[in-house]
Amino acid sequence: MSHWTDAHCHLQDQFLTEDGRVSDDVRETLARAYDGGVDRVVVIGTDETTSREALALTTLPGPVEIYATVGLHPHEAASDVAPIVDLARTGHEKLVGIGECGLDYFYEHAPRADQRRAFATQIALAHELDLALVIHARDAFDDLFEVLRSEGVPARTVVHCFTGDTDDALACLELGCDISVSGVVTFKNAGSLREAVRAVPLDRLHVETDSPFLAPVPYRGKTNEPAYVTVVGEYVAELRGIGFKELRDATYANTARLFGLPDR
Repeated sequence: MSHWTDAHCHLQDQFLTEDGRVSDDVRETLARAYDGGVDRVVVIGTDETTSREALALTTLPGPVEIYATVGLHPHEAASDVAPIVDLARTGHEKLVGIGECGLDYFYEHAPRADQRRAFATQIALAHELDLALVIHARDAFDDLFEVLRSEGVPARTVVHCFTGDTDDALACLELGCDISVSGVVTFKNAGSLREAVRAVPLDRLHVETDSPFLAPVPYRGKTNEPAYVTVVGEYVAELRGIGFKELRDATYANTARLFGLPDR
């Protein structure tokens, strides 16, 4: 059954796995997604190159609607954010968000000060262009909330691949952020995340793959792809005790609202 949305995926050539590219032919990846019931994806930028590639992918013909974001990931925050700002201001018709951006204190591939600076710049950009803000947050919620309060939370904001606990989720919601759930929710050790997902109001919830990373059980360890968002969605529906159609329709509408997409 169609009308699933993958709210966050990476289909650019830049993203490599042990198996190679996410797909030697993105068209094949998207065909599998469509056959599995997915008819809309949002391809996420993480630096200048992948942001440009994300925008280019939106021109691919086919039954799957493709939208894009541009952003500078916290891992890349020591780089100049200016190219992302310039790219966003071109006004591409399929550009629907800024990010992923945010703070990552688990890996700390960039100094924390640079992460905060790049994050603040991209928050301001989302405000300026009235675009959705896509947040990456890992082991950094206190500082994340501090920056958001300082800069102001854009009206349409989502914390992607949420991996916090219930308190973190409630704090995000109180600030006005939506929550997006990936295949991590299916992992054996994700008990606190599952409790958090139960606490998120249905009208603030999204599902994603974050492909090619974090494939859900039973595909864990394999290359992830948008087709598997239905696995995430059906798992979340069961977790919340609702029908998968109700979850699918709600998340489809939520992601349409978040990114300003047509809502069927």
